[in-house]
Amino acid sequence: MELQIVQARLWALKMPLLHPFASSEGTVATKDALLLELTDQSGRRGFGECSAFATPFYTAEFQAGAAAFLQHLVLPRVVGHGYHHPDDFDQQVANWQGNQMAKAAVNCALWDLYAQRQNQPLAKALGGERAAAEAGISLGIQASPAALVEKVAQAVAAGYRRVKVKIKSGHDLADLRAVRAAFPTLMLMADANSAYQLTDAAHLRQLDELRLTMLEQPLAPGDLIEHAALQAQLQTPLCLDESITTLADAQAMVQLQAGKVINLKVARVGGLSAAKQILAFAQQAQLDCWVGGMLDSGVARAASLALATLPGITLPNDLSASTRFYATDIIDPPLTLQGSQMLVPAAAGLGVEINWPYFAQVATLLGDFTMN
Repeated sequence: MELQIVQARLWALKMPLLHPFASSEGTVATKDALLLELTDQSGRRGFGECSAFATPFYTAEFQAGAAAFLQHLVLPRVVGHGYHHPDDFDQQVANWQGNQMAKAAVNCALWDLYAQRQNQPLAKALGGERAAAEAGISLGIQASPAALVEKVAQAVAAGYRRVKVKIKSGHDLADLRAVRAAFPTLMLMADANSAYQLTDAAHLRQLDELRLTMLEQPLAPGDLIEHAALQAQLQTPLCLDESITTLADAQAMVQLQAGKVINLKVARVGGLSAAKQILAFAQQAQLDCWVGGMLDSGVARAASLALATLPGITLPNDLSASTRFYATDIIDPPLTLQGSQMLVPAAAGLGVEINWPYFAQVATLLGDFTMN
């Protein structure tokens, strides 16, 4: 039966982080996002998150622009429309360029509804094959190598097998050498968030001695040719993050040999439907893949967890318990870790409910769209 959307509500979220998170792009103390609720003709409610930050430092998309795109263009077309499958939405907005994170909110909410109507957990509806997904941990830039080693030690003691460290010039070689000396066999990776240029190749070649699992996004997002030139000079596999926003980007990455790993973020590629397509291509091209996050609330985190159960996800993911970044999450029950494993919720759809009392403290209603 066709899934018809009868109401859409959009909120702006402002969630304080437990601790500021520092990367080469800056320090984030509060996570800004949008939350979308879609209601179908049976009264079921599906939720999706738009992870766009307050400013366009990560991609060109930002919260206020994403909100305007949803309010003025997308949601008036979604309400009253019928969908046989969540993929239908991607075709509906195919002529509108970019705005991947805003589109992801709608696509993920439709997947939540679709899985509920199938009476399946979202992971199973997507084609997932695992009851849990392995989590790695991402650590922001620390004040000193010793401070970083202490943070890594805490992560290893908590059961994480893979640790990702944010780096930039002045906070790279010394930090990573200290970690590798303390943990010779740790699955260690570095994330540069585009902090370097191709002229830094000789400097980055020194990372080869550290046996990193990967170096993530060292150059600017659009510089696939330069990433290919850098990969040719490094033994360390390059992982692309901001560079991969579409299936075409992944195809170009392979053709140019611009990297060997993809950080697959649901928000960055436009939703679960697009993420599945990219993952299927990556499998065919024999690329390693893992699921990344964006300081997400529990709604986006649950969607990413479902994706991480699919075949083709070959490395530990940037998934974590709700309490990793937030004292209180907007979902109930919060997502938790068992060792380094994130268990998939067993209930239909996302498998979590909104914690409405706390939600009211951090959310502002932007729009309420209903059928005429």
